[in-house]
Amino acid sequence: MNKLVATPIIAAIAVIAVYFASPLFINATVNEPLPTAAEIMEKDQTIMENETTEMEQAMMDKEKAMMMENQEPEITLNGNFVGAGDGIHNAEGIANVLAVHDGQTEHRILRLENFKSTNGPDLYVYLSKNARGISDGYVELARLKGNIGNQNYHIPDDVDLDEYSHVLIWCKQFSVLFGYADLKIA
Repeated sequence: MNKLVATPIIAAIAVIAVYFASPLFINATVNEPLPTAAEIMEKDQTIMENETTEMEQAMMDKEKAMMMENQEPEITLNGNFVGAGDGIHNAEGIANVLAVHDGQTEHRILRLENFKSTNGPDLYVYLSKNARGISDGYVELARLKGNIGNQNYHIPDDVDLDEYSHVLIWCKQFSVLFGYADLKIA
């Protein structure tokens, strides 16, 4: 009778162990190109298409055609990732804040380059007031797209980068820091 009880318990423990340990051995690689003004305008236009008249659409198409000369993004802030220092959680690479101009507005993009981190079950990219945690305040940008490679994240217009000057790779599920980068003027 003890074997009938022990077998499902051991199986359940094994499933849970695989769930928590598997991210440590599985890598997700992302390699997004640098964003361009034309791509950002195209995304903005797609969002607005359903809300515009034909005349407004014609004006936007003309502006888009003028902007198709893909301007290079400008690096305004940057920093190097530092791992958590606990021997388990790590992040390395470069965090750049890019300014991409579309002719009317400046869009800010956080770009992780040559990025590599230990994988985890619930990793997110945060901007924080504190390099070592989120207790002083943070802005969630998005779920980490991959633990290896180059990737882009939109920074909302209302985020003050003088105040939120640290990029964190943060495990939401366990409230654990994997690594951080202090943003400085480039």
